[in-house]
Amino acid sequence: MNTVYAQRRARVAHQIGPDGIAIIPTAPERPRNRDGDFPYRHDSYFYYLTGFTEPNAWLVITGDGHSTLFCAPKDMEREIWDGYRLGPEAAPEKLGVDAAHSVAELDAKLPRLLENRDAVWYPFATHPGLETRVDGWLAKVRARVRAGALCPETQRDLCGVLDEMRLFKDAHEQDVMRQASRISARAHVRAMQRSARMLREGSDVREYHLDAELLHEFRQGGSQFPAYTSIVAAGANACVLHYRADAAPVRAGELVLIDAGCELDSYASDITRTFPADGRFSGPQRALYDLVLASQHAAVAATRAGNRFNDPHEATVAVLSQGLLDLGLLDADKVGGPADVIASRAYFPFYMHRTSHWLGMDVHDCGSYVEPTEVGQASERRDPLSGETIVNRPSRILRPGMVLTIEPGLYVRPAEGVPEQFWNIGIRIEDDAIVTAQGCELITRGVPVEGAEIEALMRG
Repeated sequence: MNTVYAQRRARVAHQIGPDGIAIIPTAPERPRNRDGDFPYRHDSYFYYLTGFTEPNAWLVITGDGHSTLFCAPKDMEREIWDGYRLGPEAAPEKLGVDAAHSVAELDAKLPRLLENRDAVWYPFATHPGLETRVDGWLAKVRARVRAGALCPETQRDLCGVLDEMRLFKDAHEQDVMRQASRISARAHVRAMQRSARMLREGSDVREYHLDAELLHEFRQGGSQFPAYTSIVAAGANACVLHYRADAAPVRAGELVLIDAGCELDSYASDITRTFPADGRFSGPQRALYDLVLASQHAAVAATRAGNRFNDPHEATVAVLSQGLLDLGLLDADKVGGPADVIASRAYFPFYMHRTSHWLGMDVHDCGSYVEPTEVGQASERRDPLSGETIVNRPSRILRPGMVLTIEPGLYVRPAEGVPEQFWNIGIRIEDDAIVTAQGCELITRGVPVEGAEIEALMRG
C-alpha cells in the first residue's frame, strides 16, 4: 500500500508545480467531556496521502516530489497511557515518506520549507485556525527577505486537486467499499429479523434494540466505526429525514426506516431499508413502497458512464410524480399531469431531497457535481416554490470508478387533501453504486430490496 500513497503524493506534487508546496494536517483530537475524548478519526485528505492514522501529524509535499511527515515523537511514558506511536525515526520506512520529524519542530522547520516557493497550497475551510498558522509561517519567511529568501506570493486551495483525485476510486478502494457494504448489509438483515422475532414473542421493541443489532454487526465484521449516526425511525419518525435512533416503540403494523452503514478502513457504506416491523406490509404501505422501489429501478438504469449525475434524480422524480398522481396523493385537477408536477415541483412536500451523493472516505464524499469542462455554461432559472433565482451548470458526466448513492424516498405527513391511509408513512430505499462502463454495480444488495423478499427474510 505504501506505493499507492506514494503515487498519490507524486500526483499532488505534479499538480502544484515545481515551485509549489502543499501542507496537509490531520484531524485534531476532540474532548468529549472532562474525562475523555471522542473516538479519534483522522482527516480523510491526510489519510488518503499517507495511510497514517495517528493524531497530531502533518504532511508537507513539495513540487519536486519530496514528502515530509511531522508526527508525535516516541515517548514510552505516554505510550503506556495512550498507545503505540510510530515516531519520526520509523516513519520513512513504514510510510514511504522521504523525511520525518517530531511535530514539535513544525513551527521551526515550516518557514524554511516555505522559502523560495511561489505558492503554498492547503485545504481551505477544513481546519479552523490553519490559515492563521500559515500566515505566521509566512511572516517568518518575510522576515528573511533581506537575507535573500523569497516568500510565496499565492495561497491556493488544495481541496480542488484532492477532490478530483478522490472522486475516482481505484480497485483497492472499491474492494474496501464492497466489504464495508457486505458488513452493513448483514447488519440490516439482523435488525429486520430481530424486529419481527421480538414482536412475534410479544416483547417490547424499541428503536435502540435495532440500533444495537447494527452496532454489533459492524464491530463483529471488523468495522472501526459507524460511518455516521444511524437512523432507526419507527412509524411517523421515518418522516424526519435525520432522525436519530432513540427509545420510541417499534409497533406491529408500522414501518421502520433504517439508514445506517459502517466505516471500514476509512471508507464508508450507506444503506437505507424500510420494512414492516412485524414482517408484513399493509396495502397502503406496499403501494408506496413499490412506487419508491420503481423509482429506484429507474434511477439505477440511468446510472452509467456517459450519463449525467442528475440523470438518476430526474428518472426518480419522473416515476414518483406519476405515482403520486396514480395513488391520489396529488390531485391532477389541481396540479395537472406528470410534466406539470415536475415543472412546479408539486412532488416536493413528499420528496424533498436529492437522489444521490458521492460516497467514499466521507459519507457525503468530496468531488464536484459540475462537469469541469463545462463549468462556464451557466443558465438561470426561477425556483417555482421559493421564487429564488438559481444558477444551473451542466452536472457531472459519470465515469467508471465514481461511487454514488441511489436513494429515492417518499415521506407522507398528515395534511389536508392527503389520503389518511398514507399518513405518517416514510420510505427510503438506498443502495451504493460503482459506476461502470456498462452501467453500475450495486454493492449493497446483500440485504433484500424487493417487498416480497423482505417479508420472506423476516419470516425466517
